[in-house]
Amino acid sequence: VQLVESGGGLVQPGESLKLSCTASGLQSILSTYSAGWYRQAPGKQSELVAVIRASGTTKYMDSAKGRFTISKDTVKDTLYLEMNNLEVEDTAVYYCTVGNGLTPSEYWGQGTHVTVST
Repeated sequence: VQLVESGGGLVQPGESLKLSCTASGLQSILSTYSAGWYRQAPGKQSELVAVIRASGTTKYMDSAKGRFTISKDTVKDTLYLEMNNLEVEDTAVYYCTVGNGLTPSEYWGQGTHVTVST
């Protein structure tokens, strides 16, 4: 399984970014497994930002609720994370993951950097 993220960058507080992650290596992978976005800020442990199950149900970390939206296109096997009203504290490397349950972590992408700064 290969996961390739894109869409990171440098933005100012209050702006938006949309991350994408293309999955390959297994047919209909996002229709079969859960997928998620983790992030790791400098000097901190990684944390699960959002997860979407094969059924389409979603779950978010508290700080992401109301600002971030996880979605997927099962035809393209692409996972998305739309992030609005970004804060400096959202600065991190964001990783796309695929796996089982509410903490999918069997497969990881290489990460994409998100920097929120004035």
